[in-house]
Amino acid sequence: MSSIHELPFLQEKIQELKDQGVYRRLPILEGANESEIVLNGKRVINLSSNNYLGFANHPRLKKASIEAVEKYGVGAGAVRTIIGNMDIHEEMETLLATFKREEAVMTFQSGFNCNAGTIQAVTEAGDIIISDELNHASIIDGARLSKADKTVYKHNDMNHLEKVLKESRDKYRNILIITDGVFSMDGDIADLPSIATLAEKYNAMTYVDDAHGSGVLGESGRGTVDHFHLHGRIDFSIGTLSKAIGVIGGYVAGSKTAQEWLNHRGRPILFSTALPPAAVGAIMEAVKMLMETTEYTDKLWKNARYFKEKLGKLGFNTGHSQTPITPVIIGDEAKTMEFSRTLLDNGVFASGIVFPTVQKGTGRVRCMVTAGHTEEQLDRAIAAFEKVGKEMNLI
Repeated sequence: MSSIHELPFLQEKIQELKDQGVYRRLPILEGANESEIVLNGKRVINLSSNNYLGFANHPRLKKASIEAVEKYGVGAGAVRTIIGNMDIHEEMETLLATFKREEAVMTFQSGFNCNAGTIQAVTEAGDIIISDELNHASIIDGARLSKADKTVYKHNDMNHLEKVLKESRDKYRNILIITDGVFSMDGDIADLPSIATLAEKYNAMTYVDDAHGSGVLGESGRGTVDHFHLHGRIDFSIGTLSKAIGVIGGYVAGSKTAQEWLNHRGRPILFSTALPPAAVGAIMEAVKMLMETTEYTDKLWKNARYFKEKLGKLGFNTGHSQTPITPVIIGDEAKTMEFSRTLLDNGVFASGIVFPTVQKGTGRVRCMVTAGHTEEQLDRAIAAFEKVGKEMNLI
């Protein structure tokens, strides 16, 4: 007889995953997350990381991180509201606000925490959240924590958004429109200028999760708001410090009013220890590097254009991507996973993404080109795509 402490109900669920063919083990990376890596003991070209600018193992960031540890120790030791708020946390937020060309910034421990903490802090019963249907899981979870009503609009469909705004305006006190800046599965960009115009027309607030726009779009990676020159017209601009910046954390950029309120009601700030000094030191160095030059973002875009063009010439479908995120759309779920596995056998790690992460029949391998890739590495990756694509009759 099995014991309740053996968690038989979870064992059954795990077996279901195995029966469905979706059970997986975590890949094990041996060493730093670079453009070429040792994965599960095999040397491969890495097309799956969010390390857009190659900062995760950059000597300047490592040096700044070590110096911060020497001065401040390995942990903040408390939440910021008690005694975990160090002068470097304040310095980092001032620097980020300057970089983002916004009035103020409030940092969180992750981008996910930004959405979990901010959405519920700025909405309440009597309000409505209007969200793009392809928004990130952390936005969906953040909205669930709010007492506000929720609805979605069709992806990047401004006519549908206006219809929902029109229907909602007289029924609710506050309206919050939420969108990703760059959509992580397709690499397309939100129609932010139209969203800002509609928000002003219907007296709504705007909220942009710029996880994949941070360090990528705008002048030297200042993000989607900067890309469209919409400073002062977007109320909450969420940035990540875990992707292009190469470290960990997230932030909300906007008004001093927003920053003051989140300082009192952003639950991850109130109930979770502040970012460690090592992370803060490295983050500040990354931001300073971006403020010095556009060379990192220039290299990222040069590599992305090169890779997309070569894949397109081979006949692969890369969808409607407008950013370095390059989906290679295969369609069939099983074929997609086979394509990803065979690429790995041929020295390229590009993770397969299928339902429920994307719609049924739109399976793809998502390629993340970075500034760290050399042209020679990209050529080797493209050669593998050509070989496997022809073997599988995909091109």
